[in-house]
Amino acid sequence: MKNNTSKIEIRLANKDDSKFIALLGRVTFTETFGHFFSDKQDLLDYYNSTFSVDKIENSFSKPNNEYWIAFVDRLPVGYAKLKLNSQSEFISERNVSQLQKIYVLKDFLSMKIGFELQNLLLNKAIEEKISKIWLSVLNSNERAINFYLKNGFVEIGNHDFQIGKENFEFIAMSKRLE
Repeated sequence: MKNNTSKIEIRLANKDDSKFIALLGRVTFTETFGHFFSDKQDLLDYYNSTFSVDKIENSFSKPNNEYWIAFVDRLPVGYAKLKLNSQSEFISERNVSQLQKIYVLKDFLSMKIGFELQNLLLNKAIEEKISKIWLSVLNSNERAINFYLKNGFVEIGNHDFQIGKENFEFIAMSKRLE
């Protein structure tokens, strides 16, 4: 997909980007998880509760939430969300944040945009003097698990997440920040 003329831009997102993030959320979630849903209405209900423009706009008003958005040739292709001061049941420390989302459209994964988004989130967490960052990843998503392991994350636990009739098993991972 990458060619010499593709221009990648990643920047801190703002409330005006909510429509892009809502759409990217729906498409990337479908690319990653859509095949697990036997009842497509469960998937649609989840979109409406999680990836509506209103929900994303409201998320921007919370001071602990920060989003970044990635563009290739001015087209929105990915986003990431950092939740500052977000405790985990697997971490006893208090000075912890969550790398809540990094999603890039499948056609643009080879451009290493996910890596760049991750670095921006980690740098922001370090700037905020966060001691540890954590995330959850679907236990069958080997590509993502390997990505995080390669980038210094370690497994710290497991948890389930229910969406409609489907139950998902996740691995919690964390990384100490210096």
